[in-house]
Amino acid sequence: MSLLHAIILALVQAFTEFLPVSSTAHLILFPWLLGWPDPGLAFDVALHAGTLLAVILYFFKDWLTLIVCGLGGKYPANAPAEEVSQHRRMFWFMVVGTIPAAILGKLFHHQIEDTLRTPVIIGISLIVVGLLMWAADSLSGLTRKLEQSNWGDAIGIGAAQAVALWPGVSRSGITITTGLFRKFTREAATRFSFLLSAPVIAGAVASEFPKLLKLHKAGGLELPLSTLFISVLVSGIAGYFVIAFFIKFLQTRTLRIFVIYRLLLGLLVLFLAFYRGAH
Repeated sequence: MSLLHAIILALVQAFTEFLPVSSTAHLILFPWLLGWPDPGLAFDVALHAGTLLAVILYFFKDWLTLIVCGLGGKYPANAPAEEVSQHRRMFWFMVVGTIPAAILGKLFHHQIEDTLRTPVIIGISLIVVGLLMWAADSLSGLTRKLEQSNWGDAIGIGAAQAVALWPGVSRSGITITTGLFRKFTREAATRFSFLLSAPVIAGAVASEFPKLLKLHKAGGLELPLSTLFISVLVSGIAGYFVIAFFIKFLQTRTLRIFVIYRLLLGLLVLFLAFYRGAH
């Protein structure tokens, strides 16, 4: 893979990890449609490390507050007791919300990677979740704020995040959709989704990084380290600005454009899959 291909895929990862259109789908479909070689495990780890960097940097103050308060401390030092208590609850909501994806990822990650990463499955998933997103985005009474989160939200959105292991679903897409069904505002659902993404992405990177080191020591790393580093940097920087853009976008707009995109892309993928299969 050339450096140009790596940069393009890093940008694809940055945009599609946080926009509700499925990064897995796009990283599979781009090489499939363009005839590029499979970038491999090392590149996948690099891209996820980049998006992890983006979400940590953007929500650094939020996570610092949640962790300190969640573990019994007080941050900021002059924060009222009610606010500290709220941050403590939110921290444990994040912990509970991470558990379903962590368990299913550990149990079924390889089966999913080996059997479900096909254009037909991705096309169907893009359409089905697009329709669910349309239904959720059309609801009235989307007024709940992030501060009003409860255990039901943590369990429900956490379970939805686990479903995102299925290719084409989109982690941000299904978690934001679930947040909307639970009557969060679009911005609150998105913030909950992005905060919840950090532990899961970190877990995925931590799980695959030892394999990457082993591959590097054995001399089986096809991509140069410089290409991997540039990919992390591009994915991280672009991902940071995508997060900022998307949260601001949803303060005044709906998800309709992403619904339309998912439906059109899903139909296109199914058409191409069946066309190529027939020829």
